[in-house]
Amino acid sequence: MALIVQKFGGSSVADAESIKRVAKRVVDTRRAGHDVVVAVSAMGDTTDELLDLAGQVAPIPAPRELDMLLSSGERISMALLAMAIHSMGFEARSFTGSQAGMITDATHGAARIVDVTPVRLREALDEGAIVIVAGFQGFNRDTRDITTLGRGGSDTTAVALAGALEADVCEIYSDVDGIFTADPRVVPKARKLTVVSSEEMLELAANGAKVLYIRAVEYARRHGVTIHARSTFSLSEGTFVVEKDKMAAYTPEGDPMEEPIVAGVATDLSQAKITVTGVPDVPGKAAEIFKIVAKSGANVDMIVQNVSAANTGRTDISFTLPMSDSATALRALAAEQSEVGFVSLVHDDQIGKLSVVGAGMRTHSGVSATLFEALSTGGINIEMISTSEIRISVVLRADDIAEAARIVHTAYGLDGDTDAVVHAGTGR
Repeated sequence: MALIVQKFGGSSVADAESIKRVAKRVVDTRRAGHDVVVAVSAMGDTTDELLDLAGQVAPIPAPRELDMLLSSGERISMALLAMAIHSMGFEARSFTGSQAGMITDATHGAARIVDVTPVRLREALDEGAIVIVAGFQGFNRDTRDITTLGRGGSDTTAVALAGALEADVCEIYSDVDGIFTADPRVVPKARKLTVVSSEEMLELAANGAKVLYIRAVEYARRHGVTIHARSTFSLSEGTFVVEKDKMAAYTPEGDPMEEPIVAGVATDLSQAKITVTGVPDVPGKAAEIFKIVAKSGANVDMIVQNVSAANTGRTDISFTLPMSDSATALRALAAEQSEVGFVSLVHDDQIGKLSVVGAGMRTHSGVSATLFEALSTGGINIEMISTSEIRISVVLRADDIAEAARIVHTAYGLDGDTDAVVHAGTGR
């Protein structure tokens, strides 16, 4: 008997029929002799609908009340799923995040888990019940308020429960069959990976892959949780996300043991670029600019500084950041323009980022050359470049991203023999 934590996303519990399908999946796991804990997201687009509703009644909703509102979506899902399981003859008990012992800091809308005390969950498991937990939410001990964990919070809930309960595996269900070498909606020939290292998965998630959220992968890596990403709509095995030294145990017999150079290609269309033009090329000016950006709460990703123009002694500094952060960053910089002494600000939200990720890059030369040659052959211009030990990222025009992903995927020999199957269409 194993203890299995299962997480089902919004597309998996989108309506009554979907919830009954999930209930059968959970009951089948219980019939196989396993203890089961389930974390659920809100149904379908419920969270977005609640956000829209909040915006209609208040231009800037109070953060505490917004968390109270948004956390209701998962409570609906958990109760309905428990009812469906009961109708199949099995006992199920649903718990909110606070009842499950999900303790967070006091930050509304993006709380971080500081402790998990699943006393009631363990009692329910010991009594033979299937446990259902509302994802995405927790409780702060000091304020005694409900908090939410931000986007992807249900993934993080599931992984945190798996760590606290010492589960054998945390199964993250979505509408795709696992982790692919690229987004199968963008690259139809993308191949499903059998196993991927948590290090590579962190980079893929950070650079646009949406099947798993980065905070969940970080938590799993820190607490030694094995993630199994698989599909609600298929019984086939998905992709295991494990530490690098455990990968061999999940590699099918007969597969080559040598680490592949590139694990996958990720794309991200959620970023914008800001260029600060005419910056005095003297020590300290870049520091001034990025202190202002940091104070605005924006998270900077890539940075490029041009060579100073000899006749003016000025330079341009470009950086990328989430599109949702660009307006506040622009306002903050504009307010300090005279103090910093730059000439103007240029905002560009028609960009996309393409990233090539692979731990094998450490020991193989020519990875960059393959990327640049492929993009050159496709007539695609590169605007910015950033690298790490296992990643190369480039900024391109947004209109070029899909074609670039397909070209680069082929160039690294990642194409599969058949088109990938996407069951529902959202990736969650």
